[in-house]
Amino acid sequence: QVELVESGGGLVQAGGSLRLSCAASGRTLSGYAMGWFRQAPGKEREFVATISWSGGSTYYTDSVKGRFTISRGNAKNTVYLQMNSLKPEDTAVYYCAAAVTTTRATIADGVDYWGKGTLVTVSS
Repeated sequence: QVELVESGGGLVQAGGSLRLSCAASGRTLSGYAMGWFRQAPGKEREFVATISWSGGSTYYTDSVKGRFTISRGNAKNTVYLQMNSLKPEDTAVYYCAAAVTTTRATIADGVDYWGKGTLVTVSS
């Protein structure tokens, strides 16, 4: 069994920054892509960013390009999301995700493992 645990959420003013972390434990996730989704109140869960196992490929949803950066720890079982220039519309619960490919990691139905989420609130 795989457990993904997020941390780093909180309350920040618009224009500020936060860094989310996700640590995987349990069965090895060798070869898996990891990433982040978010879900705002009353909205569907949406893809935010993903990174390949090697860390050589990254993909972002258009609304966060240039503001968010996804990275992977040296041990490969951790993933980070550096969020800069935060906007009120970034307010959501952010979920860590793992999938067998980066393509599948961009679609909620393609994710194999989910974290429980961490709340990010951006005040105006």
